Amino acid sequence: MRPADLEGDPDRVDCDFCRIGSGSSDTEEVLRTDAAVGFFPRHPAAVGHTLIIPREHVPDIWELESGLAGALAEASLAVAHAIRSVLDPDGLSVIQSNGAVASQTVMHLHIHLVPRWEGDRLPSIWPPRTAMSEERLRSVGSAIRRNLKLMR
Repeated sequence: MRPADLEGDPDRVDCDFCRIGSGSSDTEEVLRTDAAVGFFPRHPAAVGHTLIIPREHVPDIWELESGLAGALAEASLAVAHAIRSVLDPDGLSVIQSNGAVASQTVMHLHIHLVPRWEGDRLPSIWPPRTAMSEERLRSVGSAIRRNLKLMR
């Protein structure tokens, strides 16, 4: 049976994270606010690995409104502090991917909070250094700055 608040919106009806956001999924929740839910994924990368999602369907960062972004940041910060208090990790990876090419497997925006310990089995998320010309960096930096000015 589908919850009434998911009816009529095909993106939400077929979205596992929308079901979690609506409260109609059996997950281990650690946080629920008006805007966000924090829960453990089915296959955590480490003990305490938590996902933070918006309760409304937002597919990726490009569809995220700034007010909701602030609420997600607050939820992430609160859960990060709780993870630190409970588990005392050596570090914390905060990961948010957009699009399949960036390893987004559920097309509902989500933030991973992954506790890390020295010598854990998780790989580094960064590749070895790559060479990029200063000219290319300046050109892209200039284009981004111009675009930001146009957006104001």
